This record gives sequence, structure tokens and C-alpha cells, in this order.
Amino acid sequence: MQMNHRKTGMARLLDIAGERRGLLICSGILSALSALLMLLPYVSVYFILKELLEHAARPEAADGERMIRWGVAALLSLIGSLLMMYGGGLSAHIAAFRILFGLRVKLAAHIGRLPLGWLNGTSTGAVKKTLEHNVEKVETFVAHQLPDLIHAIVTTVVMIGVMLYLNVWLALACILPIVLGFGIQMRLMSGEKTKENLKRYYDSLERMNGSAVQYVRGMPAVKVFGQTVHSFRKFYADMISYRDYCLKYTDQFQNGYLLFKVTLGSFAAFVLPVGVYLLSREPGNIAFASVLLFFLVMSPGISAPMFKLMYMASSLRDINEGVERIDRILAVEPVKEPEQPAVPEAYDVSFDNVSFSYATEGAGSASRTEALSGIAFTAEQGKVTALAGPSGSGKSTAANLIPRFWDVEKGAIRIGGVDIRDMETKALMNTVAFVFQETFLFYDTIYNNIAAGRPDARAEDVIAAAKAAQCHDFISKLPHGYQTLIGEGGVYLSGGEEQRLAVARAILKNAPVLVLDEATAFADPENEREMQLALKELMQDKTVIVIAHRLSTIRDADQILVLSEGKLAERGTHPQLVAAEGLYSRMWHAYTDAAEWQIEAGGVRQ
Repeated sequence: MQMNHRKTGMARLLDIAGERRGLLICSGILSALSALLMLLPYVSVYFILKELLEHAARPEAADGERMIRWGVAALLSLIGSLLMMYGGGLSAHIAAFRILFGLRVKLAAHIGRLPLGWLNGTSTGAVKKTLEHNVEKVETFVAHQLPDLIHAIVTTVVMIGVMLYLNVWLALACILPIVLGFGIQMRLMSGEKTKENLKRYYDSLERMNGSAVQYVRGMPAVKVFGQTVHSFRKFYADMISYRDYCLKYTDQFQNGYLLFKVTLGSFAAFVLPVGVYLLSREPGNIAFASVLLFFLVMSPGISAPMFKLMYMASSLRDINEGVERIDRILAVEPVKEPEQPAVPEAYDVSFDNVSFSYATEGAGSASRTEALSGIAFTAEQGKVTALAGPSGSGKSTAANLIPRFWDVEKGAIRIGGVDIRDMETKALMNTVAFVFQETFLFYDTIYNNIAAGRPDARAEDVIAAAKAAQCHDFISKLPHGYQTLIGEGGVYLSGGEEQRLAVARAILKNAPVLVLDEATAFADPENEREMQLALKELMQDKTVIVIAHRLSTIRDADQILVLSEGKLAERGTHPQLVAAEGLYSRMWHAYTDAAEWQIEAGGVRQ
């Protein structure tokens, strides 16, 4: 997959930051002015020292008013520098938070348009890290490091320029440790080995984040079986891997960093020998003595911007890696929208020789696992079509292809004769309602969870949908009724209650095509009958496709399709398939026999 952005590194960072160009230009100007004003106190010290040295024999002859003026100028410049720094930082922070907001919205919207296959092949922890940690790094760069970069560059350039103007030899003595320090830094930063180690470090961090999410989600199983983090092998291995790469990363930069720090902290060690040598040639040169004092006072001030640049270079490596991961997500092509969208006039669903396979994780694109092969059937509007078959036969895959969670490889899926690839995604989502077996509810109120099916619905419509899904009674008993929060800080519902809320959401949406992935799987015996009646009411005049796990729920289906190893093995009504004594008949007898099993003290009795 080609990247959407060819720029990389600093150029790409500035490209992202340039979305708020006006604020950043303002921040840059204010930061540059702050740096210039911050240097004025050093100039004031130089002129005060010069005045004192010129009148060392008779201090009373020194121009006191002039020295006071320089002292006041130093104070005012310091205050002005701080004000400019505040203004520059404020502009940068406003720009940064606007970029942060825009980038997160852009990423979230892009992820929402990606095929479900990409989401299934990417760990939640990796996506979370990119949306939070990597985007935060961009904000840190724009808000803090970009103004610091301008401040450090202006300070360094002006100071070196002033030094070269005052004395070339002393200036060269100051430039030498700068060159040595950055030579050391460049040696540490450059090289394929460094880039590879940095990438492996971030990969290990990403894997650990993904494993951490799985570990927390699997905590009930970990506790039930009396295990510890050491027993959760993947998480433990990822933590060890991250630790090892951290140590390797630190060892790689340790010696170079110490040498860099010592070099930049030793300006006086370079300036003093040169200054003493030059002064020994002209012992009475008071003007040079004042220049030498200025260098001794000024040169340590160069180390501060140098260290800023060094820390920034280190941070840039982190940010560059984060930006690459952001661009990697943005480079994944979303589900293609049709140039000329079509709108179906009817809502029967037909599979026309559909074949589909999943890409094998970790393998090349040519390595795929076939899930469906040559599936052809029509689910008529106003009737119920059930998909049955053993686990792994392709039932859920076939259902997931209808709302275009993936695109078919061969053949076509049509709604009312219109290829779903010729429908706008929004129109397709409004046409199909999907109730998953594993229900997802937001950390929000029960009312808002139901209203997610149709956000503009009236309150009476939401309550009517809840009643139809047999939810109203248990909702009324909750502390705050429909305004009760679900999840952290609220209440936790049973599996059956969650599934009924999902059914209520689908009832409210009232889409003409309804896909049910065993919508009554978690219903208790008392409520299953009521839910079946509610679903029957919901199904009227709709195209209904049911994924069957409990065969008793599809006995009255108008058409039952039996899948086996991704192929359509049988089709017909329940009586026809039982009489055919094929795969469905065997599944039905196994299902009814299992219903008669009993557990007793001596074991299982049938």
C-alpha cells in the first residue's frame, strides 16, 4: 500500500503543524524576539564589566549612570523576553490543541471508513497507542519543541555572530565543542542499525500495549484459574521484550550521551587556554581582557540552547516514529465509495456466486484462508432466511458481507438488484440493521444506547422500541430508569439484558434488511418466548437473515441454508431438511438429544 504522504521526518511534522500556519508563524516570531531579548542581559554585563575594567585604577571615575542604565535595560529585556515567551507559547499551544483535535478526529473518521478486516487484523492496543500516545507526541512537538527549536537556533546564531564580531579566535574556541558535541550526536542518531533498533523498540511497546488490553479483558479467566501475569505468556513475553529493548536502547546511547554532555559543559576549558595565550601576548590590552571576560560569562550560556537541541533531536526520533504510524493508518484505503451511487427500490438480498477468503495473519497477501466459495441464494423481502451449519462453516462471514464489513472477492451481493458496492456506505448502513451475538454497549445511558439506532428519534419511540424488545420492565427497576449509566460508574447488565437492548436498538432503527446473529442467545427461558414474539413483530415486511446456533429458533424460517466448509450444502424448510437425512438432519438430532441430557451425582445421563 502506498503512503498518502511522501514527506517523512521533520518535513512531515511541519506539514502537519502547518495546518495552523498563522498561529505558528506568530509563535515563531515571538519566540525569536524572546531569544533576542534574553541575550540583552549578557550584553549589559559585558558593557558594565568593560566600564569597570577601563577604570580599574580609579573606580570612582566609572560612569555609574551608564552602568545603571545597562542594569535597567537588562531587567526590562528579561521581563520583555518572558512576555514574548509567554505569547509564543500561548500561540503554539492553541495551534497544538487545534491540530491535536483535528488529527484525532481525522484518524477516528478514517478508521470508521476502513474495512472491518483491517480492524480485526490490528490489535486494539496498537490503535489506542496511535490515537493517544503518538498524536500526543505531535502536540508536544508543536506546543513546546517547535518554539524551543526557534528560540535555541536564534540564540545560538546570534551568540556565535556576536562572538565572531568580537574575536574570531575565541569564537572558534566556542564553536569547537559545539561541532564535537553535534558530531557525537549525529553519530549516535544516524545509521540503519539505530533506526532498526528504534523501530523494534516501538514495535515491542506496541505489542505490550496490545497484550495489556487482552490481559485486562481476560482477568476473570486469569483469576478463576489461579494464574498470574507470568502465566499469561504473551503479555509476560511482551513485557520482557520491551524491557530488553529499553536496556539495549539505553546502553547504545549511554556513553555517547555522557561524552556529549561533558563536551558541551566544557566551554570554559576551550576558551580559557586560547584567551590566556592571546592575553599573554598583550598583557596590557584592557579591551581584550573585557572581551575575554565577556566570553567566559557568555560561553556557558550557549550550552543551554545546545542541550535543548540535543533533547529535541532525541524527541524527534520518537515523534518521527509516531508520525510514521499515524501515516500508516491514513495510508490504508477506506471502503471505496461509488462515483454514481444507486438506490435499491426493493430489499431482497441475493448472493451471486460469492467467494471470500481472509488474509492469513503475518503472511503475505497471497496467503489466504478461504471462508466462502460460490455461495448463491436469494433472501426474499418479507421472509426469514436462516443460515445454519457447524462452527467455522461461514455463517457469520456471509452475514458480515451484507453490510460490507469486507468486500467480496468474486461474485456480488445485491439488495433489490443493486450491487452493495454501488451504494453509498451511509445509505447501506441505513438499509441494514445488524444485531450481533456479542453485544457492544457504550459507557452511556440506557436511553442513548437504544437511541444510537436512530439519534433523532423521539422519546416515545425509544420507549416503544424498548417495550417491543422486552426491556422496559427491567429498565424501569433501575436507579435512574432510562437515564441509568451502563458500565463504569453505573450498572452492569446481564448478557440477556444487553442483547435485548441491542434488539431494541435495531427495532428503533427500523431498517428494511435485518441481520440477526442469534439475537436470543442469552435470553432466559421466561423471556425467550416474548423476545421471539417481539422479533416476529419486527420482522414483518423486512428481509430477515438469521444466523442460527440454536436450531429451535429457526424451525419456522421460510428458508434454511446449511453451510459446510464455506459451501452451500443444503437448502429448504425445517421439515424438508429433517426428512432429507443430510447434514441438517444430523445436526437437528444431535441438538434434540443434547436437550435431554441430565447431570447427576454419578455423571451425565441421557
